[in-house]
Amino acid sequence: MVICGDCLDILKNMDTESIDMIYLDPPFFTQKVQSLKDKEGNEYSFCDVWESRQEYLEYVQLRMYEMKRLLKNTGSIFLHCDEKSSHYLRIILDKVFGEENFRSEIIWTYKRWSNSKNGLLPAHQTIFFYSKTSRYKFNLIYNEYSPTTNIDQILQERVRDSRGKSIYKYGDNGETVLAKEKKGVPLSDVWDIPFLNPKAKERVGYPTQKPIELIEKIISISTNEGDVILDPFCGSGTTLVAAELMNRKGIGIDISREAVEITKSRLKTPYKTESRMLKSGREAYKTKTAKELAILNLLDCDVVQRNKGIDGFLKKYYQNAPVAVKIQRETESCKEAAELLEQAGNKKKCSAMILIRTKRDVSNMNVNIPKNILVIDDYKLQLEDGLKELYNEPYISIV
Repeated sequence: MVICGDCLDILKNMDTESIDMIYLDPPFFTQKVQSLKDKEGNEYSFCDVWESRQEYLEYVQLRMYEMKRLLKNTGSIFLHCDEKSSHYLRIILDKVFGEENFRSEIIWTYKRWSNSKNGLLPAHQTIFFYSKTSRYKFNLIYNEYSPTTNIDQILQERVRDSRGKSIYKYGDNGETVLAKEKKGVPLSDVWDIPFLNPKAKERVGYPTQKPIELIEKIISISTNEGDVILDPFCGSGTTLVAAELMNRKGIGIDISREAVEITKSRLKTPYKTESRMLKSGREAYKTKTAKELAILNLLDCDVVQRNKGIDGFLKKYYQNAPVAVKIQRETESCKEAAELLEQAGNKKKCSAMILIRTKRDVSNMNVNIPKNILVIDDYKLQLEDGLKELYNEPYISIV
């Protein structure tokens, strides 16, 4: 169900204790008109400008009381915010739901690639998790153990000693006690989930659109199939799409007619973009060998992964333009490596390029290298040449 209108008016006409979980991503008090264009050039926007912070906080608090009324006694609420008003909003949540019903402060962290202000790069948002009562519904989710986890930490039971320190538990025979079967590491309150890729099929061009992966995790820990989920600021409808994909019932409200139409359109063909990072891990993006990383670090480069023509860029520009670096692969001739570097470097408007030659390529020793490509032999080749010259031998191979 998707409803257009002020959520306060609509919430007042909904049945008490009819909702299992509420997720809200309200205005953040940015004092801006948020706008964005979709792939077809259509522009979507909403106003987040207020006369005062007090007006904003009263707006949120009025609606919060209605949300509490709607929640079942086993229900929970998740309020999404950022640093601009999070501290104020938590006070409102304490007031409405009670400090004793605070459950978690979830940190959603993600990568950002630019920072226009003078300060630390903002790379997280906050989701406050409160329950209506102490009898709230919660589903425990487990993650895989860290690669650094000791095998004994998995297999052996632990207890607290007299000082409160965690130690292995020993039986009467002096042997360690085997732990019960474990499912992994319980989900923490820091969630590393990528921001939506601009080219993702899931993206609809609505400002502040959140990834379905994020909402799915909230739904997973707080609801079961068939439960009713409410999003009173549904925007582009991500919560309702996630609910549909996970066999929950969704109710969305938004004051914007455009937002309601986008939501209805998405619900006709609900779709989620799979995150390769979440599926395979960040290590799946790393393609450089230890030797290649050592060379790039020695040259003081920013490393580039998953690119055939460029392995890194010098951190310092030359003639006000980037300098690309490529390391010759074992499967590449010097000519092939130079051509790949030239093509990629010109595309990125590099002023110069550096090719690190890693093997002797007799058939292409006289290949014409473009003037803006500097060829440097790696240390192994330099060492072989130096020893050959030192001992006047025709060729020495260093393995």
